[in-house]
Amino acid sequence: MQIDFANLKIQHNLYKEEIEEAILKVARDCNFIMGSQIDELERNLEKFTGSKYAISCSSGTDALLLAMMALDIQPDDEIITTPFTFFATAETIAFLKAKPVFVDIDEKTYNIDPKKIEEKITPKTKAIIPVSLYGQPADMDEINQIAKKHNLKVIVDGAQSFGSTYKGISDSNLGDISCTSFFPAKPLGCYGDGGALFTNDEKLADKIKSLRLHGQSIRYHHQYIGMGGRLDTIQAAVLNVKLKYYEKDLKLRQEVASKYTKAIKTKNQKLETPFISDKCTSAWAQYSIRVQNRTELQTKLQNLGIPTAVHYPMPLHVQECFKYLNLKEGDFPISEKVSKEIMSLPMNPYVSDEEIEFIVENLAKELRC
Repeated sequence: MQIDFANLKIQHNLYKEEIEEAILKVARDCNFIMGSQIDELERNLEKFTGSKYAISCSSGTDALLLAMMALDIQPDDEIITTPFTFFATAETIAFLKAKPVFVDIDEKTYNIDPKKIEEKITPKTKAIIPVSLYGQPADMDEINQIAKKHNLKVIVDGAQSFGSTYKGISDSNLGDISCTSFFPAKPLGCYGDGGALFTNDEKLADKIKSLRLHGQSIRYHHQYIGMGGRLDTIQAAVLNVKLKYYEKDLKLRQEVASKYTKAIKTKNQKLETPFISDKCTSAWAQYSIRVQNRTELQTKLQNLGIPTAVHYPMPLHVQECFKYLNLKEGDFPISEKVSKEIMSLPMNPYVSDEEIEFIVENLAKELRC
């Protein structure tokens, strides 16, 4: 058996006629930049999330940049975030010459530990960026309370969690600004790069819209130093089709996750499966377990046709580019421990029962060996 990690072809074939017709319409209309499909997508995203303002952009990375630019983050400002995340979370902070200040994670959820945040706040701290890792929001009540107490802004990095909830509230409504990614392998993915920002603040929304168009609201009149951060019309057209079916895809992801957990608990009760807080629902961007001898296990599974991935093998504080922060191994022990053990199994709405059985059976067999 040869298993596909993301199964993007299956999804395309399911909605093939609608998606290809939507792409062709953009090609025929030749309105490739800021076409009508952009406005349509933003209204659809607002309806889906309940957010007052959705602003599409060129990628999840650019969404983070635009959020910080909208909040006027300056060089030497400090932004608190997690070291156990995709590189872009801290990269964008450093790109603006601000300072990423890391806080270790909760070992069950893998999200930033709110209990460790306040000790890292200084007069230079301007914002907190919690990451909704693997699709599950962080403990946002505690984070927002801390932010309010210290007059800080909250930017949610929801690159992996579009469609998840915290206490029934959409992940897109949990901070001053929430960001997401539509990278093809994300739970809601387009056919290239794409992203979006969400806010309930009209002034922030207007500023973000301007910033993504080089800081202009009227053509060639530039109020801000901005960037070329627009979403392509073709990507919006694809997303407008896929968003119609996204609730169904989320339910299928949940079913796949539940079947994985049940099968793993039956075969190997000691194996650590994902923990989802009873406050949250997850978008299940990844189904990640903890194992020993990971590299050896990955090779054995790959030889059986079972792909795996590691999200992420090296915490950000020990990355070479962040040497200037003068951090070292041992500073964030939970992130370091998890990064050595975490391993993601194939996760998408279309993992079949037969595939789950095959994956879990062979996983249990190799772990026994």
